[in-house]
Amino acid sequence: MNAAADGLRLERFRDYLRLLAEMHLDRRLQAKLDPSDVVQQTLLEAHRDQDKFRGQTDEELAAWLRQALVHNLVNAARDFARAKRDVRREQALEASIGHSSCRLDAWLASGDSSPSHRAGRNEQLLLLADALAQLPPAQHEVVVLRYLHGWPIAEVAGYIGRTPAAVAGLLHRALVQLRGKLSCLEERTHHD
Repeated sequence: MNAAADGLRLERFRDYLRLLAEMHLDRRLQAKLDPSDVVQQTLLEAHRDQDKFRGQTDEELAAWLRQALVHNLVNAARDFARAKRDVRREQALEASIGHSSCRLDAWLASGDSSPSHRAGRNEQLLLLADALAQLPPAQHEVVVLRYLHGWPIAEVAGYIGRTPAAVAGLLHRALVQLRGKLSCLEERTHHD
């Protein structure tokens, strides 16, 4: 496979990695560090080090990229904190990102775990991350907090400084848009 094709394969994971980074980058650091920057660094390193990737499937590639993302998030937090490296924090972050990935997967899970169904779910995860990335920022934030972090609506409302009714409205509009975006993305994927 040539470098351009490898780059395109990695690029498919950009929104997925950004979603994971947004979920796990300490909120205090988000004012100083854009999750997209950490993802860009992760993808550049993955492209540079692609000869070290030993897997074959997109599932294995996603796991490899998640590990690299964890490493980069921990380094970024350490750089900002200027504190000693805490291996326990790194392990906790890795477990948390793995859990979030499972949570995303659970959104789309079916009872069948055959290789073809797992591949289909992986494709759906990538489409979901792409669709979430296209939402307006307020809608994106409430979906992530409510469905991926599992916060109650009242807690989301308090966090973003809106009423529970306003959050419910944002969620409703976001889910309507997500459904539309996912159907468009799925149609485009099936025609490619």
